[in-house]
Amino acid sequence: LLLEATLLQLASGSHHPFYNGFYYNHIMNDMGNGQDKDYFNGARLVVETSKDPVYSYSGANVTLPCHYRYEPDLGDKRKIRIKWSKLRDDYTKEQDVVVAIGRTHVAFGDFQGRAHIHRASRHEASLVISDVHLKDDGKYRCEVIDGLEDESDVVDLQLQGIVFPYQPPHGQYRLNFHEAEQVCQDQGAVLANFNQLFQAWSEGLDWCNAGWLADGTVQYPIRLPRKPCGGVHLAPGIRSYGPRHRHLHRFDAFCFSSALRGEVFYLDRLAGMTLEEAKQSCQDAGAEIARVGHLYSAWKFLGLDSCSAGWLADGSVRYPIVKPRPNCGPSEPGVRSFGFPSKGRFGVFCYRER
Repeated sequence: LLLEATLLQLASGSHHPFYNGFYYNHIMNDMGNGQDKDYFNGARLVVETSKDPVYSYSGANVTLPCHYRYEPDLGDKRKIRIKWSKLRDDYTKEQDVVVAIGRTHVAFGDFQGRAHIHRASRHEASLVISDVHLKDDGKYRCEVIDGLEDESDVVDLQLQGIVFPYQPPHGQYRLNFHEAEQVCQDQGAVLANFNQLFQAWSEGLDWCNAGWLADGTVQYPIRLPRKPCGGVHLAPGIRSYGPRHRHLHRFDAFCFSSALRGEVFYLDRLAGMTLEEAKQSCQDAGAEIARVGHLYSAWKFLGLDSCSAGWLADGSVRYPIVKPRPNCGPSEPGVRSFGFPSKGRFGVFCYRER
């Protein structure tokens, strides 16, 4: 409230009450007792955003469209308040993104320096987000406030990306919710939300181990029903354990990584490399050792295909196959894993920003 009051003062340029341009009839109420009652004679405010999702990817700039109008049209541009907020996956309080009055705006939290209102036309209230982050994926509310009028609409920002299951080196079902958040972040990813997992399932993801999602639920995608995965009589779909205790319960994680701003490439030596030698080789090439999220993204979006296994930053050894062929694993495309070998010499996958 204090912030909003400050914004109102800044936008109006004075300490007089904020005037929104609407007109009111000031008449006596029906009780005839001398008390006043306000009746609103203004126009109806309509707010509209895109009905289709807006697609983007990590590191890009994106505009979420929002326009408003009055019915009937009130003509001249009016001083109104615009507020954008992000709806949370777990249905808790909305996250403030930016508030603007006139040319004055304030961005909040992680959106500071990255979010502003684009007002190229008279009734535009679009949101521009620069350097899109993985956590920016989700639904956003555009709210326009003019005096007693307060209308809003919601637009869906969807990042192009890939969901991958993740187990840490010490084995299956070892992560509580907060640890799952951290391991995804360590791999250049974030915990996936339900919509992302559902999209991955519709594209063929089949995984029998349960994993955390961003809303604190535990679920897993099944394409081929089988006994260890809920039974053969259940239909294909997303199996859910529902919300779990975020500190006490332990599962795997479903991570989400977006399209890359850089490139993933493979390095090797005749005798292979240890993990530490692999990290140094990437540094010598002006890069860093790739994370798991980098490898999955390069496989899906850049067509990275290598039958040679390589180290990744978490100590795992994997390789991506776009075109299955003999001696390169199963007959389906995918990222193959050798687990977390304590010994052995392999090549390495490196990641370099463009």
